[in-house]
Amino acid sequence: MRRLIQCFFAMAMLAVTAGAAQAHPHVWIVAKSEVIYAPDGSITGIRHAWTFDDMFSTYALQGIESKTKGVYTRDELKPLAQTNVESLKEYAFFTFAKAGGAGSQKKEKFNDPIDYYLEYKDSALTLHFTLPFKAPVKTSALALEVFDPSYFIDFQLNEKDPVTLVGAPATCKLTVQRPTDGSAQAQKLNEDTFLNGDNSNYGAMFANKIAVDCP
Repeated sequence: MRRLIQCFFAMAMLAVTAGAAQAHPHVWIVAKSEVIYAPDGSITGIRHAWTFDDMFSTYALQGIESKTKGVYTRDELKPLAQTNVESLKEYAFFTFAKAGGAGSQKKEKFNDPIDYYLEYKDSALTLHFTLPFKAPVKTSALALEVFDPSYFIDFQLNEKDPVTLVGAPATCKLTVQRPTDGSAQAQKLNEDTFLNGDNSNYGAMFANKIAVDCP
């Protein structure tokens, strides 16, 4: 059972050590995110909802018992959710944050996920969790990127309302940049780098970029 519920992160680890031939996605996630603000205008964390593709969802559910066939409650999925969020730390939660304007940006770190749970709907698993910053971030500009450096996992932002600001000051503005196909960029990469197996940050070309400006 434990082997099954760790399959997602075990597969991701294999991708990190794989050569260039494996530099393409095997798991697909549709993501929605929220940037959470405190009353004083500081940013306290990021709330994610990641919906896995049907094939992976079916595989991950193998061996998990449910009272009703084809229906899984939060309690029944709790062990799977716990193992997933505990394993996320090893991969930096696939979420990268920088505070400050251009030329003065500072990397921000997260605490362990909280308020996490899994839900199963329309043949797909969705992992909900909140990433609190280690300390509230007081900044007029925040840049976020969501991606898997190995590109074993393909993150796509939800088409409708992919990112929202929760409790943000009225002056804050949000911009979202989705990754392009990336094939043209990949062709420009040095072939020798691929041959050497150095594709550890290949997925950065496919990063979803989120920028928040609060003048």
